[in-house]
Amino acid sequence: MLNRLKIFGLGHSWGGHESLLVPVESPQSYRLPNSWDRSGWLMRVSLGFEDIEDLKNDLSQAFTELK
Repeated sequence: MLNRLKIFGLGHSWGGHESLLVPVESPQSYRLPNSWDRSGWLMRVSLGFEDIEDLKNDLSQAFTELK
């Protein structure tokens, strides 16, 4: 799925302008605003200044890999 992304980069956002995505395997061990009681992966998404429709399309075509 991650290899299909065309716009999103992989990494943490430090206030930049690009859209980034970070896969997290065990979100329970991270500081979150609420408790996380689910199992599985979490995808943290930071949106940048790219066109919102382009970002939605990029995520949509990448998620088709998971089906």
